[in-house]
Amino acid sequence: MPDRRKTGEEMLRGIPVSQGVSQGRVVVLNRSRIVPAKAGFEIDDQAGEEARLQTALAETRKQLTAVQERLRDEFGAKESQIFDAHLLVLEDPALMEEVGRQVRDEHHTPEYAFYTASEKYAEALSAVDDSYLSERAADIRDVTQRVLGNLMGQPQRAGVSDLTEPCIVVANDLTPSDTAQLDPAKVLGFVTEVGSRTSHTAILARSLQIPAVLGLGEAIEELKPGQTVLLDGFNGFVIISPSEQTLFEYGQLVERQSSIEESLDEIRTEPAKTLDGHTIILSANIERAGDVEAVRKSGATGVGLFRTEFLFINRSDLPNEEEQFQAYKKVTESLAPEPVIIRTLDLGGDKLLSHVNVAAEMNPFLGWRAIRLCLEEKDLFRTQLRAILRASAFGDLKIMYPMVSGMDELDAANVLLDECRDQLRAEGVEFAENLEIGVMIETPSAAMIADSLARCVQFFSIGTNDLIQYSLAVDRLNEKIAHLYEPTHPGILRLIKTTVDAGQAQKIWTGVCGEMAGELAMVALLIGLGVAELSVVPSLVPRVKMLIRSIEMAKARELAEFALNCDSPGEILARAEALAKAAVPDFFEKTA
Repeated sequence: MPDRRKTGEEMLRGIPVSQGVSQGRVVVLNRSRIVPAKAGFEIDDQAGEEARLQTALAETRKQLTAVQERLRDEFGAKESQIFDAHLLVLEDPALMEEVGRQVRDEHHTPEYAFYTASEKYAEALSAVDDSYLSERAADIRDVTQRVLGNLMGQPQRAGVSDLTEPCIVVANDLTPSDTAQLDPAKVLGFVTEVGSRTSHTAILARSLQIPAVLGLGEAIEELKPGQTVLLDGFNGFVIISPSEQTLFEYGQLVERQSSIEESLDEIRTEPAKTLDGHTIILSANIERAGDVEAVRKSGATGVGLFRTEFLFINRSDLPNEEEQFQAYKKVTESLAPEPVIIRTLDLGGDKLLSHVNVAAEMNPFLGWRAIRLCLEEKDLFRTQLRAILRASAFGDLKIMYPMVSGMDELDAANVLLDECRDQLRAEGVEFAENLEIGVMIETPSAAMIADSLARCVQFFSIGTNDLIQYSLAVDRLNEKIAHLYEPTHPGILRLIKTTVDAGQAQKIWTGVCGEMAGELAMVALLIGLGVAELSVVPSLVPRVKMLIRSIEMAKARELAEFALNCDSPGEILARAEALAKAAVPDFFEKTA
């Protein structure tokens, strides 16, 4: 609900995805989504309908390529790569075969066929509990709207590029295509009803340095054309008709944030060491080889989680060994001598891999995914393992297996890894003989047998997102029960402590690479529990480092001791937040 303040101003809250403060008049983009009605055509018209589809696909490809080239010219290769996924949608054989089948066999119009086929894929991606993958549904829908617009002769994304004066843009959603067309001189900031921090829209907003607040929900209806609003991209607030006092306070906030950014830059190359001298390894999570520069700029100590899924999704074939090797080598070599931890493929039985024969599953997240899929699709797994081993010759590369639930899976994976080692030795190919192996602790069973796992690996990395969901039986994407998703639940903290203790008993370290590692209120709690490494997205590294450098390990251990003996998640969270706020109050100050 909006906060109606005594001054007459009204405050709305969303998700801050691109920092900055801006003030301006609202322009609402009322662009409806194209949803074609079910319709058919006469059999005699089939050739013409198929030709119409091919023309629309060609025009869409041309439009996307033009957007990509402009981004490359203005911002570089990294931002332009966002549209690689868009272009690959048009090449996806499973999607195109389904569209063709509907046109050919069921005589559905191309627009209805394309819409229904692509929406099926988008819905599957939306259901995945991985923010990176679920947000790719927006990419598919973006491409779909372009194709439909071209098929139906409707203007593409009208309105975004036609703004004539500086304003705050308000919309139900802005697709990556929309965002790429925004002119920072005209768009002072933007607000949307839906969206998240990991969306391509958010990524582009940060590249364009346009303040943005997404995910406002139904409260967006409060924003009307012509209103004067203040947009706070630091904290996620949108203030309608801000008072003079609010404007004054936000002027001070901008100054403080500038000062904070300067302080963060000063400690970029400093270690993440507590006030009483305890060093934490602070690493970065990345999704593609092009993220290396962001890791360097952040001041992270290497990579604690290199997701390899980007190589496998939105394409018509499996990546071969050489393609994977080049990607892994680039990251490893570029960051040497800092460590790089590669997570093996973590996709599953929810039909994301159109080139792997996967049967439908009632619950794919309790099904055929991650290490389970890899141990069945051995050729796919061997290809990745060989590529990783080859890349290990170029730096401090480590490997970890996701979703391990028992010793049999770890043993089977290591057998395949040893087979690949033997093959490479026979071929005379160099690799690191002492490659460190780790497992992700994401299931309660893995945490409970951590003592056994610890005897066979060199490190643990806790994936808190899945560990919390599986332990509490909570789907955090289900709005009805999302409030039960509690990182500070005593059961979760005891599983983390059990894992850490098992590792320490075998003299191996435990890290955390899930979202919990990047939540400032959780940092002291985690290191107090004995976690030796935190891995977060590059943009969060400086703030997490500043927090670590502002607390005492003794205080963190006191917090952990309290948490392990407390039955209330709320009390634990309050105590953790209090410690973090006392250490770095500026990070938590919200002017509004």
